[in-house]
Amino acid sequence: MPVELKTQMGIIDVSKDVVATIAGGAAVDCYGIVGMASQKQLKDGLSEILGKENFQRGVVIREEEDEIHIDMYIIVSYGTKISEVAHNVQTKVKYQLEKMLGLVVDSVNIFVQGVRVINP
Repeated sequence: MPVELKTQMGIIDVSKDVVATIAGGAAVDCYGIVGMASQKQLKDGLSEILGKENFQRGVVIREEEDEIHIDMYIIVSYGTKISEVAHNVQTKVKYQLEKMLGLVVDSVNIFVQGVRVINP
């Protein structure tokens, strides 16, 4: 089911995959993020880094009573402050979705799936 945006001229339906791709792209641009992890691999105990074409697999869009909630599964870089990285991701995702789609997001929930060392 797509996300509905109501404007003066009518209703715009935006696919959840589009919203997830924009949110994933915004998250990966943040400092301290190694990549996105698939939320479906949680039951297996694996956290695989997703490629650029699979950002939406690490993002879940939920609609509850005209509110939009986003769950993001990320992998952070070793040596960064996880709370700061998570806050930066929340802020950037909300900003990008509002700027690009005019979509007001009520919450961005961050689930850190792992910490990786980046080789220089």
